[in-house]
Amino acid sequence: MALFRKFFLKKTPDRLLEISERVYVFDCCFAAEAMGEDEYRDYLSGIVAQLQDYFPDASFMVSNFWSGDKRSRISDILSEYDMTVMDYPQQYEGCPLLQLEMIHHFLKSCENWLSVEGQQNMLLMHCERGGWPVLAFMLAGLLLYRKTYTGEHKTLEMVYKQARRDFIQQFLKLNPQSSHLRYLHYVTRHGSGSEWPPISRPLILDSVVLHTVPRFDSEGGCRPYLRIHGQDSSPGNKSAKVLFETPKTKKHLQRHGQAEVSVKISASCRVQGDVVLECIHIGEKLDREETMFRVMFNTAFIQSNVLGLNRDDIDAAWNVNNQFPRDFRAEVLNSPASMPFFSFLFCLSPVHYEI
Repeated sequence: MALFRKFFLKKTPDRLLEISERVYVFDCCFAAEAMGEDEYRDYLSGIVAQLQDYFPDASFMVSNFWSGDKRSRISDILSEYDMTVMDYPQQYEGCPLLQLEMIHHFLKSCENWLSVEGQQNMLLMHCERGGWPVLAFMLAGLLLYRKTYTGEHKTLEMVYKQARRDFIQQFLKLNPQSSHLRYLHYVTRHGSGSEWPPISRPLILDSVVLHTVPRFDSEGGCRPYLRIHGQDSSPGNKSAKVLFETPKTKKHLQRHGQAEVSVKISASCRVQGDVVLECIHIGEKLDREETMFRVMFNTAFIQSNVLGLNRDDIDAAWNVNNQFPRDFRAEVLNSPASMPFFSFLFCLSPVHYEI
């Protein structure tokens, strides 16, 4: 009876959605339009007043996902209430995901915060307009990391359903579910006993092979073009940039049709860590681009130097069933990257030798 009474008398603050014990999401994350400055300040002040009333002994940390490069609005406002706000980006090179290193920082920070003994610490998750897709992924990752839920697909679907089905489509041309699931699989590997996240190894992304030709022109074929984003390999530089683009010449941009068994698109591009690969259809006059599919992956998890892809493994437009047949299959082919001499000597030690 005591547990029954506790369940039904539990207080839930207005304008917050409870996802799990002591983890909440601001309901403004599901709004299509951003609030004005005064309305937003009143909105946050009202929530803070409720939290202080409902949970007088609690401490609060806010994880915020936004697209700015300065201090966020919510940081400015909540600093007046001595609340800690951790700002994170909304995307990585156009994909609504974050680099694995930043995902690890988020998960570890939240886990440490929620696990402090003797304190009622609470986590509030917030995003500015357009940030729901990455917040949904990070929330699913946290639930899996803390073993609150099991099963990557089931957990991600549960979080996605907190918003209207078409809400995420307002902000993204491509469905990010496949890359989200790939990175959630990376997250669930943390309990396997090995180092997590593992050290990413450099690879040469040699080519992409399309074993089935997508239908993106009027004749049922396509003119494929690659664009590869990743971390700058310059010493001390962790910024991301475009690492490779197929030359926009008729020699390199050939049209391929359904009669062809497979199509190989060369790249020979050095990659390491988090990589965003876009396969794009170029119009006949080479002046129009249409993204056929996108894949984000981390080189630390590439097995046997090959990333195999089927239709469920790619981020594509929301309604492309006719353009990608059910038996669609592609491969990202890689080879080991050569290393500087001193790095090579380091890898020869018995502890680190994995080549």
